[in-house]
Amino acid sequence: MKSKLFSLPSLLIGILSYAQTEVFFKYDEAGNQRYRGPNSAAKKAKKVEKVSEISSLALTKSQIGIDEKAFWEQVRLYPVPVRHSLTIDWTKEVDGLIESISLFEHGSIHWKFQKQNIPDLNRQIAIDMSDYNKGVYIISFTLKGGKAISRNITK
Repeated sequence: MKSKLFSLPSLLIGILSYAQTEVFFKYDEAGNQRYRGPNSAAKKAKKVEKVSEISSLALTKSQIGIDEKAFWEQVRLYPVPVRHSLTIDWTKEVDGLIESISLFEHGSIHWKFQKQNIPDLNRQIAIDMSDYNKGVYIISFTLKGGKAISRNITK
């Protein structure tokens, strides 16, 4: 009987003294852990950072004005696969967004073709690829704001 009475208070003390507490983690931009502990202020700061990240992402998307799927609906590349000449044309909606157009050979960092988007282009470019080797090429559109949208084409 005495051992049962002694074990019950010991059990209660053990449960109350080792109760689980919330532990909060705080990280810097590089992903390094800067704080770990029972501070509710760290949890609030983390929520504020997420809200600012979401608002900055929304700002950059509104600056660019178009997502990748909508961009490719406004741009035509033909014929693919290419025999001699690749023709690229686009609509007025994306004309103001395109800064330059580049063509790379897959596995190479050198440009095969690059052209700035100027009003004289009349929203169309024809690239003579008759001297290029057969293979995979990457056509890249650099948009105003720095975003690059790319697609693979074959010759």
